[in-house]
Amino acid sequence: MIKNKKIKGIIIALVVIAILVGIIIFLFWGKDDEVTFVEEYTPQEEISMEQERQTIVSIYYNNKETNTLMPEARLIDVKELAKNPYTMLLNLVISEPKSDKLETVIPEGTQIINVEVKQDTAYVNLSSEFIKNHKGGAENEAKTVYAIVNTLTELNEINSVRILIEGEENKSFTDEQINFKENFVRLD
Repeated sequence: MIKNKKIKGIIIALVVIAILVGIIIFLFWGKDDEVTFVEEYTPQEEISMEQERQTIVSIYYNNKETNTLMPEARLIDVKELAKNPYTMLLNLVISEPKSDKLETVIPEGTQIINVEVKQDTAYVNLSSEFIKNHKGGAENEAKTVYAIVNTLTELNEINSVRILIEGEENKSFTDEQINFKENFVRLD
């Protein structure tokens, strides 16, 4: 009997030890392998029809701090852009920028008479206010011209711009620093 009690005691002790080892293994061993991260699922926002029809264009303005031309990104409706892209972009160049750090370089009162594209050149016909109301100086005149040129040449089909004043070629700003005898190509 004593042997049986000892054997029973040893078996019970071994079973208790086995259970404790099993619990310890279950709790600590392999815990790193079983770590799961729960991420919160956020469904994608649906894109509205209006958002699908929008594109980003670059409009060039003068940076007040650096006194250089700088693009400003604008989100515009593709359907509106498709109607008359050249006039729409020029109207944006004439208008005030969204950023307070930028300013338009197109003289006040300038009107777009029309824009025609022949081959890869945009012929931009502007009102006489473009030259009459300009403050002058070669640097300012260059920024004015290249605000137009850089904006229009963002379009793949335009490689150069010819500026006409009231339908006439070979005009220049009043101080004659820059004239419009040649096509202007993009300067980066």
